[in-house]
Amino acid sequence: MKTLKFTTNINCSNCIKTISPFLNETEGITKWSVDTDNPDKTLTVEGEDLSASTVIDTVEDAGFNISIK
Repeated sequence: MKTLKFTTNINCSNCIKTISPFLNETEGITKWSVDTDNPDKTLTVEGEDLSASTVIDTVEDAGFNISIK
């Protein structure tokens, strides 16, 4: 299992509701979470055969900012 961490601007429950279908439908992601209490709004993604570029593209397609930690 591979784990990737990103800094985002996903900062509230409505943002999480918006991003959920995008991340849930991305192949290779088995689990993800956003720490909205952390100033970096850290997105942690777990799965097999994950690539940072796939996660970044998915989050940007949903309309959020993201960068790898």
